[in-house]
Amino acid sequence: MAKKKIKKTLPEQVMDKHGVPYTPLTLNVLDKTAAQRDAILAEFGVAHEDIYKTLAATGDKTGPVIAVIPITQHLSLKKLAAASGNKKVTMLPQKVLQQTTGYVHGANNPVGIWHTKHFPIYLDITAQSAPYFLVSAGELGRSDQINPTDLAQLVAAPFVDLLEN
Repeated sequence: MAKKKIKKTLPEQVMDKHGVPYTPLTLNVLDKTAAQRDAILAEFGVAHEDIYKTLAATGDKTGPVIAVIPITQHLSLKKLAAASGNKKVTMLPQKVLQQTTGYVHGANNPVGIWHTKHFPIYLDITAQSAPYFLVSAGELGRSDQINPTDLAQLVAAPFVDLLEN
């Protein structure tokens, strides 16, 4: 029986168009115990620390700004404000997330947001020297494994310190 071909997400189509290599992964670790999550990740040969989350905030001067940080860490709003030229940034309320970014909570993708909304994107410095990291592919349960430098170049994102100490 032939394996069903999964339709590429918009971010994957954009990366294909720009010749950015990535590996699509179907792994759903949301709502799993730590042991279940680690077992799923081990199947793919990745660690929990390799997963990065895409967070949407809004700045008092710039409007929406996007931060990409390790899923195991917390965003420093002060550092994001400083990096983005704002005095203050606040997290986007979940009720306006989808209408602002085009994605539901848990599926925000920096490539898709950059492609459709052109919001400024900032990648945490921890990703700069990593050979790869995982970001959402734009749909729940799907991720793309990509080189952080390739992603940064595609979406014109600087690497900055975004983490709470």
